[in-house]
Amino acid sequence: MNDVILSRIAEALTWTGRYVERADATGRILDAYLHRMLEDPWRDEDVACRSLYAILGMEAGGAPVDMQQVLDQLAFDARSTGSIEGALGAARLNARSAREAVSSEMWECLNSTWHALADQRLAARRTGPYAYLELVRRRAALFFGLADSTMSRDDSWRFVVLGRSLERVDMTVRLLSVRVLDAAHAPDWTTLLSASGADEAYARVYGGFGDTPRVAEFLLLDRDFPRSALHALTTAEECLTALGRPRQDPARRPIGRMRTRLEYLDTHALEDQLPLLLKDLQQACMASMDAVADRFFPYQGPVEWAQEGA
Repeated sequence: MNDVILSRIAEALTWTGRYVERADATGRILDAYLHRMLEDPWRDEDVACRSLYAILGMEAGGAPVDMQQVLDQLAFDARSTGSIEGALGAARLNARSAREAVSSEMWECLNSTWHALADQRLAARRTGPYAYLELVRRRAALFFGLADSTMSRDDSWRFVVLGRSLERVDMTVRLLSVRVLDAAHAPDWTTLLSASGADEAYARVYGGFGDTPRVAEFLLLDRDFPRSALHALTTAEECLTALGRPRQDPARRPIGRMRTRLEYLDTHALEDQLPLLLKDLQQACMASMDAVADRFFPYQGPVEWAQEGA
């Protein structure tokens, strides 16, 4: 294969990992908010919906917002990669363009999930979105499990894991940023834990749930929880190291600096440093992704994978 084809495959694999992780994280966030609203029927729906928009970086507008509008935009919109359906569609197209690099089981997982979404969407409008969101979470977990069990630990696998890791850091930062920086739309700590899939892991470490800023410490600094920022940064740096990037490489350097900063952070000062830390984390991930693109995807012109029918 020539270098252009190899670089396009690398890009497709990286974005496949990112898009599947984005769909999974968005599904978890929506599910957590829906359950909180069921548990607390007096909760202000407009405020909760605006919180969801704030987490995912979308404008809510001035008119009142309800959960059906949120689901239409953040779950069912196939045209936007910021929604679950759009992200899974983009993941499928990228995986299809790199079929020689992903296993047949990984492809079948994405393809069958994509074709199942239409029926699940119709059912969600009748009976609620819970089965739809559960399907997304289960299939995302299956996809990454298949990546770990059916792909050799070569560069193809590393690009998938690199994309997933950078997206995990970004989504964790988005959740915490709304809690810390946007008081008007801030979710409570319990909802934030549930949206991160961290409620049970947190309870095992700290012996309970509790509405406490210690949640931020867990989601940023825990070495063992796979969705924590530190764990995801460590995994991303390991991938870049294995891909042959030296310590001062523009892709590896911002990730390594942030990983070191988190490892040696004084937890007593975390609350005061949190706003700046979250901003720096997001900038580091963006800088690393830009550098990865410059190094591994250097061809001219954007990639536009052809759309297909059913």
